[in-house]
Amino acid sequence: MNHELIRFAPFFAIASGDVKEVANWVTLLAEYFHEVPLVQFLHHWENVVFSLTAAILLIVVSAFAVRKSTLIPHPLQNAVELAVESLDQLVAGVIGPKGRAHTPFIGTLFFFILIQNYMGLVPGLKAPTSNLNTTAALAICVFFYVQAIGIKENGILGYFDHLMGNPRDVVGWILVPLFFPLHVMGELIKPLSLALRLFGNILGEDALIGAVVALGIASVSFIHSPIGLPLQFPFMLLSMLLGAIQALVFSLLSTIYIALMLPHENHAHEAHN
Repeated sequence: MNHELIRFAPFFAIASGDVKEVANWVTLLAEYFHEVPLVQFLHHWENVVFSLTAAILLIVVSAFAVRKSTLIPHPLQNAVELAVESLDQLVAGVIGPKGRAHTPFIGTLFFFILIQNYMGLVPGLKAPTSNLNTTAALAICVFFYVQAIGIKENGILGYFDHLMGNPRDVVGWILVPLFFPLHVMGELIKPLSLALRLFGNILGEDALIGAVVALGIASVSFIHSPIGLPLQFPFMLLSMLLGAIQALVFSLLSTIYIALMLPHENHAHEAHN
């Protein structure tokens, strides 16, 4: 059995540490043509390659959806409009009427993460979100977007007033030395939690599928079959659900972080209305 798994070793790749996942076309090229400079370059920037693949796919689908938009939408246009409208309602439900201005950012974030999560289920591809560098880059984008919105909506003085805990009396100003570092730490911890949550869940899914694929190969090793039993299919269906949930959680938390940075007077006014 061990010899059979060793024979298929090139079809598994190290995802993070000692965690193995099913190999993709880049790692296979690196296994057999590792001396070729282009292959070395692709292997080094593997996660960037697949992230760009997801971005290009998202751009192409969006372009086809809006290229010939009609009053009676075609199936692709209808699907995209439904998805965008649902996200717009989600963002507006969290932030309020002004949330529509942030729907393009949140919507792009959701679909980009969703495509990357699902890429790990396609043979020959990889989910870039199973790498901490990718999820950290996404979280950093959210961090700077939220801070920029905070400065834009509150002004530079209002932004620091928010970080100080909006002191309005003597007690509030006395607590500023405590609240200010806590709020700064909170703003820094938010992207860290986003990155680690997405990374851990997607890496776990891909590692599980890789282990089940290895089990499927090992289960028929006694007949020297070139392929294993497709035991991974039920787990792939579960991963589709979890991949969508993780993309939604990342986007929803990002929306909440934006809402928390907006002026409190606006929230109170919108709630009153």
